[in-house]
Amino acid sequence: MKAIWIGLCLMVAATCASAHEVRPAIGDLEVVDGQVELTVTLNGEALAAEVSLDGIDDTNALADSDELDRLRALEPEALRSELEPRMSGFVDSLDVTAGGDSVDLTVTGIDVAELGNTDLPRDTVLTLNGPLPAGAETISLTWPAAYGALVLRQQGVDDPYTGYLEGGQSSDAIQLGGGDEAGGWATLATYIPVGFDHILPKGLDHILFVLGLFFLSTRFAPLLWQVTSFTLAHTVTLAMAVLGIVTVPASIVEPLIAASIVYVAVENIVSDKLHRWRPVVIFGFGLLHGLGFASVLGEFGLPEGQVIPALIGFNIGVEFGQLTVIAIAFILVWYAIRVDRGEANVAPAQGLYGVLAVVFVALGFALNTATFQEVMGASAMVFFWPLAALSVLCAVSATLVDHLDAYRRIVAVPASAAIALVGAYWFVERVFL
Repeated sequence: MKAIWIGLCLMVAATCASAHEVRPAIGDLEVVDGQVELTVTLNGEALAAEVSLDGIDDTNALADSDELDRLRALEPEALRSELEPRMSGFVDSLDVTAGGDSVDLTVTGIDVAELGNTDLPRDTVLTLNGPLPAGAETISLTWPAAYGALVLRQQGVDDPYTGYLEGGQSSDAIQLGGGDEAGGWATLATYIPVGFDHILPKGLDHILFVLGLFFLSTRFAPLLWQVTSFTLAHTVTLAMAVLGIVTVPASIVEPLIAASIVYVAVENIVSDKLHRWRPVVIFGFGLLHGLGFASVLGEFGLPEGQVIPALIGFNIGVEFGQLTVIAIAFILVWYAIRVDRGEANVAPAQGLYGVLAVVFVALGFALNTATFQEVMGASAMVFFWPLAALSVLCAVSATLVDHLDAYRRIVAVPASAAIALVGAYWFVERVFL
């Protein structure tokens, strides 16, 4: 049984260690003295390699990931040389219209960030300019699917437009004089999926922390106290960071988030009780996670006149994501908990978890296609085989129900150990590697 969890830990750790996150591109649109200026911050390596980011969360899921790694290691001038021949194709792929007429854009600047940690995304800023067609009062942009998602922000006007475009989507017709800023309810609704997406599927560190809270006890009260403490804390620092009251470098926040995962998981192993200090400690860790959430909002940007609705919407999305993680975990282990409490029979549990284990393993094989990897950003095995391993442990727990506290010993403790190992690896990676 230990071998199952060791293998699971190594698989998850390897997946995360090699991850190269795909972030949305940022487009700033402004019209000055009859000239349209579009400044786009994007993944220059993907553009140079001419790969599609449509539906991709992790560039390691691409067949050309080795080429992307090579490009990441280039100095700025070398990457700029790789990008220059691709600029005509990039411009041709954009569809910018004003007043119904096409805007003839030209790339006037390529700014590549300095070479740093090649395991982290590096920004490339492209500046495009073109004449505004005579008489135009509106402008719109269609963003190609191959470049992933885009956050489009209007600049230089009152009540500016801000929109989130999936690859292949078009913006609304944007009034050149401003006034297209979304209302409070529309902004709130727009940012809910942004927050949810940061948890599922992109927030594996936050997922593991929430699972660490879940595996402490089978009783509802300890989970409620922990989640409430965590939610209050990350809401506070998320708001403070977004409003510019608190700023902490990611080089400090990210290792501490990994340490928080280790702490809650290790405490699960040594105790199944909600000690008085745990909600307080979790509140402190929640403050750190709030700073991590703030970095995501920093990438998207917030509409100037609707900061509070955007902040609330993002936070609601995060909570929905966390509750979804807890719900999935609870549904999977629910019958094993009932057997452990003497509320359900052993044989149905053995059959249920045996079938689930086989189904999850089969799904890992059956869905392990290039399309799945493009959509989800990782192999199907990474998603389904951990669920199969957890199903096996639940089956063993039900079988050995006569042993004292079988669910805790056979399911919760090994799961917490796996979480702790991954968190410890992340801590070492983020501090020393």
